[in-house]
Amino acid sequence: MQVSFKTKFYRIYNIERMILMKNFMMSMGANKIVETCVKVQPGEEVLIVTEVEKFPIAETIAEAAYAKGGKIIISVIEPRDQDSAEPPKAIAAAMKKSDVFICVVGKSITHTVAVKEAIANGARGVVLTQFSETMLVTGGMECDFEHAKKECKVVASTMAGGKEIVLTSPGGTHLTYSAEGRRGNSLYCMVEKGEFSTVPTVEANVSPVEGTANGIIVADASVPYIGIGVLETPIVCEVKNGFITKINGGREAEILKRDLESKNDPNVYNVAENGIGLNPKCSFMGFMLEDEGVYGSAHIGIGTSITLGGHVKASCHYDLIMKDASLVVDGRPVLKDGKLLLEI
Repeated sequence: MQVSFKTKFYRIYNIERMILMKNFMMSMGANKIVETCVKVQPGEEVLIVTEVEKFPIAETIAEAAYAKGGKIIISVIEPRDQDSAEPPKAIAAAMKKSDVFICVVGKSITHTVAVKEAIANGARGVVLTQFSETMLVTGGMECDFEHAKKECKVVASTMAGGKEIVLTSPGGTHLTYSAEGRRGNSLYCMVEKGEFSTVPTVEANVSPVEGTANGIIVADASVPYIGIGVLETPIVCEVKNGFITKINGGREAEILKRDLESKNDPNVYNVAENGIGLNPKCSFMGFMLEDEGVYGSAHIGIGTSITLGGHVKASCHYDLIMKDASLVVDGRPVLKDGKLLLEI
C-alpha cells in the first residue's frame, strides 16, 4: 500500500513537533537546575562533568547556564567502574577551582574526596546520578524545592546530635544508633557557597557514630545500584556494633552479598547513613535519586561516610531503601509509618 505525500508530511511534522516539545520540556528542567538549584550568576565558572551517554542532558544544562552568563566548561569522562570511585585527578582539581560544578553521571561520585574538597573550597555543586532525559522533565524535578526545604531542615536538625535514634518499618527494620556530636544534613536540591546536594532527591540524613548501630535492616523498596533496583524480595541485614554481619534474602540479596564480598574491604559493611526521603513527587523507579527521595521512605547507606559527617572511606556507598518508615530521636517521634509528625 502506497503512503500518500500528505500522510508522510504529517508523520514527519508530528515527529518534529514531538522533538521540539521534548527539547522545550528538557530546557525547563535544565533552567530549574541552573536558576533554582545552583543559582548560576554572570561570570561564574561552571564545570559540567558528564559521560558520552549523558551528554544530551549535560548539553541542555550547559545551554541554560550559558544563557545566565556562566563561563561553561564541559568535561566528558570515562564512565566509572563503580559507585563512589574518584573522578580523574584533573577533574577533581577543576571541581575544586570552579564556582559551580554539576555532575551528570551514571555511577555516583557523591561520596568522594573530590566532592568533599570542592565544597570545602567554596564551590556549589549538584550531582545528577543515573539521570535520564525523562527525569529532567517529570517526577522528582516537579517538586517545589523551596517548600521542601523547610521540612528537610527541620528533620535534619532534629536528627543532628541524637543520642539514641530508633528506625523501624512495617517490613521488619529495627535499628538503633547514636548520632551524638554529628551534624544533620539537609539535601533539598538548592545549594549555597560550600554546599552540595543530589537532585532530585530531597532528604534529611545523619551519619551514625561508628560502632553504635545495632539491629536489623530490612530493605523492601529498592537498592538502586549494581543492577538491583526496585526489589522483588526484601533484603535482610543483621547489624552489630556498626557493621553489617549477615545478609539474607533471595536473588537480589545474593547480588548485593557477592558484590560487597568482591570489594575485599571491611568498610563497605559500615552503617554510614540514615536518610529520610521528603520529595512528594518521587516514586520508586529503580533510579538512585528518585528512589531515595520518596516521601516517607528511609534508607540506610553503607560504606563511605566522609561527605556526611562520618570518618569512614570505603570502596563504595550503597543505599538500602525501605517503605513507610518510623523514626524516633531521643524519645521524640519524628516519622510514623511514612508520615511526618513534626510541626513545621
